[in-house]
Amino acid sequence: MKPQSTTFIGFTDDFESSKAVLFGAPFDGTTSFKPGTRFAPAAMREDSWAIESYSPYLDKDLDDMPLFDYGNLELPYGDKMQVLQMIEKTVDEIVDANKIPIMIGGEHLVSYAPVKSLVKKYPDLHVIHFDAHTDLRQELLDEAFSHATVIRRISELLPKGNVNQFCIRSGLKEEFEWAKTNVHLEKFTYNTLASCVKRLQDKPVYITIDLDVFDPSVFPGTGTPEPGGIDFQDMLTIIKTLSSLNGVVGMDVVELSPKYDASGVSTAVACKTLRELVLATVK
Repeated sequence: MKPQSTTFIGFTDDFESSKAVLFGAPFDGTTSFKPGTRFAPAAMREDSWAIESYSPYLDKDLDDMPLFDYGNLELPYGDKMQVLQMIEKTVDEIVDANKIPIMIGGEHLVSYAPVKSLVKKYPDLHVIHFDAHTDLRQELLDEAFSHATVIRRISELLPKGNVNQFCIRSGLKEEFEWAKTNVHLEKFTYNTLASCVKRLQDKPVYITIDLDVFDPSVFPGTGTPEPGGIDFQDMLTIIKTLSSLNGVVGMDVVELSPKYDASGVSTAVACKTLRELVLATVK
């Protein structure tokens, strides 16, 4: 792995010395409403230099951590299964080197591949998922692998009950019914997050943040905006709670579509979310 000329702020160390490795998965081949998430990794890298590497919220600095930016994967637009295989192979390489994979999507389907890779090393892997949508459909338009089915597919990789979902406010009735006996799902809020983190404190955990968890008034730059979401202060509270986890083995942020917010505010929110998440959970 070689360093990139344009990195996310603070991710400027080499691969060998790094604790965590960032990479982009610019794919939106199953997006069912408004595409554009393939442009998120590049937009976040560029705009990250408009924020600081230091977090006054956590009193930590990305520059004090050994972090490497691998750049974007070159993914074929028309073959989602090959895309997932390529991402899985990349995460295998990162995990085999005892480093933490950090992925910028891309649509939410790309989250399937890191989980598939990590469960090989951590059979009791748990997933903590923040989203507006359940993503628990069995299929969408006769397709089993989609941004709308990704958490259902992920749940099939893990022991029953190892998926924990928060802030969910949209989905089919049958998705919510299925969730009652197969995953831990909290509608609308994150009130039970602290107890979840306490339960999983020393377990291997993968964190996936679909950025449409934010209210569209805060984050309009997404392909599936859903009113009724959280604000950035909520996200800071969430991340502070996640900081108690001792076993975070991977993470992602997905579903930024930068072209739907010409102001750049959504990209800035995405960048600060990623900065805080990394500083809080990479131990």
